[in-house]
Amino acid sequence: MVGVVSLITGRAGPSGFGSASTAEKVTQGIDASNLTAIITGGASGIGLETARVLALRKVHVIIAARNMEACKKAKKLILDQNQSARIDILKLDLASVKSVRVFVDNFIALDLPLNILINNAGVMFCPFQLSQDGIEMQFATNHIGHFLLTNLLLDKMKQTAKASGIEGRIVNLSSVAHNYTYLKGIRFDKINNRTGYCDKKAYGQSKLANILHSNELARRLQEEGVNITANSVHPGVIMTPLMRHSSFLMHLLKVFTFYIWKNVPQGAATTCYAALHPRVKGVSGEYFEDCNEHKPSSYARNQVLATKLWDFSNTVINSLSRT
Repeated sequence: MVGVVSLITGRAGPSGFGSASTAEKVTQGIDASNLTAIITGGASGIGLETARVLALRKVHVIIAARNMEACKKAKKLILDQNQSARIDILKLDLASVKSVRVFVDNFIALDLPLNILINNAGVMFCPFQLSQDGIEMQFATNHIGHFLLTNLLLDKMKQTAKASGIEGRIVNLSSVAHNYTYLKGIRFDKINNRTGYCDKKAYGQSKLANILHSNELARRLQEEGVNITANSVHPGVIMTPLMRHSSFLMHLLKVFTFYIWKNVPQGAATTCYAALHPRVKGVSGEYFEDCNEHKPSSYARNQVLATKLWDFSNTVINSLSRT
């Protein structure tokens, strides 16, 4: 109940920020000119706002997205507002393992450091379909693609953290929808089955996977003694292009729940807070809502499930590498 009141009123939590805070507000006064960040899905919605605000704080931003025309427009929009912004764009289709590998090769070829990885891109509530790799589309795009991308970029992030002495940060965008998933959380043995498919539960499953990925990655990084953190965030309920498969339903829902919806600058706030704010230094394996730590579902806190998902994801990727 306290969380609902805070959401409606915008009342600040322990961090000093709340649901009404914007991305610019939570990063005000931060000079991040020595940082480089990759933002997936940074060409539209809260990804674009995240890219804009990070560039405003002098981060060298690489926008990674599937639609290069949208990327070019996003870059122009940011540069029109901020001529000194450092923005690069690279093509990335998270539903394709091959595309993820090509993206990483292209990024490494730029010979840039990497301090921040924001796994922002996603699809939502789409009808049943398989990716070109034969994986259910929401699980492929929202989890498997980001899982592989993160693993392939980890060495670069470790090198950067060691050479610079600056903490690396990985931010996975999850959702409160992780609470609404299949029985047992992840249906490992039926991940690609049309039978029993529910677009809402499949989305919730992928968002649960984002939190489990962050938590297991955080545990492994801490065990290794690496100066990199991994956290997950719920941006809030925002009308963005992500909802293109259910726009009528979402607009109808918004009529009756208008008081909990955020605008895009507010929606990008928690991501920017987790990526840049000094208060989050050393914090890892946590789930954030409205720029404050929150307790996710019991499935999301299940260490056994997190380890099982990690192993399952590696098995899926390895099987694709052999085909």
